[in-house]
Amino acid sequence: MRTLVVIHSLKMGGMERVAVNLADAFADEGHESHLLSCRSRPNDLSPANQAVQLHHFDQFQALMKSVIGIPVFLLSRLLLGVLLPRSHFMWVGWLSGWLLKRHIRSIENRFGRFDRIIFRGLGTYKYFWSFRDDRNIYVLENVIHYDRPMWQKKLEWKLVFDNRNLACVSSGVLESAEEAFAKGDIQPKSLRVITNPCPVEQIDALAQEADPDIPAEPYILNVARLVPQKGHELLLEAYAKSGLRHKLVIVGEGPLKDKLEEKARSLGIADRVYFAGKRKNPYPWMKHADLFVLASEYEGLGIVLTEALACGTPIMAVESRGGVKDVFRGELEAFLAPRTVDGLAEGLSSVVARLPVAVKPEWLAAFRSGTVVDAFLADPPYSA
Repeated sequence: MRTLVVIHSLKMGGMERVAVNLADAFADEGHESHLLSCRSRPNDLSPANQAVQLHHFDQFQALMKSVIGIPVFLLSRLLLGVLLPRSHFMWVGWLSGWLLKRHIRSIENRFGRFDRIIFRGLGTYKYFWSFRDDRNIYVLENVIHYDRPMWQKKLEWKLVFDNRNLACVSSGVLESAEEAFAKGDIQPKSLRVITNPCPVEQIDALAQEADPDIPAEPYILNVARLVPQKGHELLLEAYAKSGLRHKLVIVGEGPLKDKLEEKARSLGIADRVYFAGKRKNPYPWMKHADLFVLASEYEGLGIVLTEALACGTPIMAVESRGGVKDVFRGELEAFLAPRTVDGLAEGLSSVVARLPVAVKPEWLAAFRSGTVVDAFLADPPYSA
């Protein structure tokens, strides 16, 4: 088949990596795969499979160059968006959706009609809400948040979710969507779980690269943006309480860096915690870690968990909203800990005492590229 994956940008991030992985997976399975980024910059990521056709559509530039784009944009920013905060996508989305549809048609004029068009993430497709097509599949990457008045959320959900083919990356995200849609009287055309692909062989190859900054002593690893959702304060407190000899390495950057470094100092563990910053290739760090740990408040799925398994590194996490439990099935359920300081501290001590733990291939079976590709290309796409 001929497929198109649409993502808002190719900056370094979990959702962006999954979009690239999915485009690679389609190509790996013998399909004609296309990937469309809706921003011209940044371009931190690129497909590993050279057969993937990469396209760019500058959403903002296209809007500004259209006949009525500038007045629509200014009206939204200066008036409508002020009267109704965080509603900018509503006012520009009807025009941006039409512009994207026209751009996709120009690609199809060159390569042929797409069989599936897959939008990854709410932040991608809400700005193109007017573009409707039976071939479109919209992927919900995370649990739904109630961060605005319910009447406003219902309006947004109506524009973005109603009468569309929706795919959730985990059972936890599906449950969140079902709860929200019941409150908002939203009727999707179809709704089911299609998880994220994990390119095991590609990750394993990248994990072989050398990185002189990797600590020589045994360490536990966390890879995540330094933002409240990721639970780094909880992780630091639990690590301090556990008394483990392993070093704690945190790969990632974000606005909480200074606060977390101060937290480590106040806990007396600054000499045992290494903030490694952002790494374009985090996989060697995963490969050489004795254990990967995640302490997030919520996760759509937790791509870093499957990536760590692909590197041959055992994983553990706290119980949280979303899809973490979809990774920790069967034997791996024993590697989940309560999301408290005591619970995580005890969990860390318990798991480290069992090391080394051999990663089993079946732990990644559900995330193999072929399985995920088949789900997206099923005909009909799915049943409600």
